[in-house]
Amino acid sequence: MLTIGLTGGIATGKNAVAQILEDQGAEIVDADKIARKLLEPGQVTFDKVVDTFGCDVLDLEGSIDRKILADTVFKDKSKREELNSILHPAIIDEEWKKVMAIKRSKPDAIAVVNAALLIESGNYKEVDKLILVVADKELVIDRVMKRDGLSREGAQSRIASQMPEDEKRTFADYIIENNGNLEELRGKVTRLFKSLKSAEND
Repeated sequence: MLTIGLTGGIATGKNAVAQILEDQGAEIVDADKIARKLLEPGQVTFDKVVDTFGCDVLDLEGSIDRKILADTVFKDKSKREELNSILHPAIIDEEWKKVMAIKRSKPDAIAVVNAALLIESGNYKEVDKLILVVADKELVIDRVMKRDGLSREGAQSRIASQMPEDEKRTFADYIIENNGNLEELRGKVTRLFKSLKSAEND
C-alpha cells in the first residue's frame, strides 16, 4: 500500500484536493475530522484543552467552540504550541490506526493522510510521498477574508502564523498549484493520482 501525505496552508484548497483524490479511489484519513472527534466532551483531549484554556473556549452547550479556540491560539504562538502539544500526539496516533486498518482491509489501496500540520508535526516522515497544495498569496488572502469573514489584516495574521510556503516546498515530492477553477484543479489531481497508481504498480 502506498501512503501519501497531503498538506497545504490555509485556504489553498487542500480539502478540495482530498475530495478529488477520494473520488478517484483513494482512501482518505482526515486529521481535521479526527481533531473534531478528539475535542468532543468525554474525550481525554477535551478535558486537557479545557483545563489549559479555561471555560472561555466553551459554547453555551458546554462544547468547545472551535472558532473561539482558533482565535485564541492564532493570536499567541505559545498558546498555539500548547494546543498542538495536546492534540498532535493523539491525532497522529488515530491517523496511523486508520492507515493500518486500511492496509489490512485494502492492501492495494492508496491511503492519503490529509493534515494541515503534517510537516510541522514531523508526521511527514512516516509517509511514502508528500503532496503540497499551494496558491498565490493574494488569492489566499481573498479566500480567507471571504470564508472566515476576516479583515485583510486578520487574514494576513492567520497566514503569517503558518510555516512559510517556501519552507514547505522543500519537503514536498509533488506540488499542486491551485490558482484556477475547480475543473483545472480536478485535472491536475486526476493526472497526479494516475501517476501514483502507475508507480505503485511498477
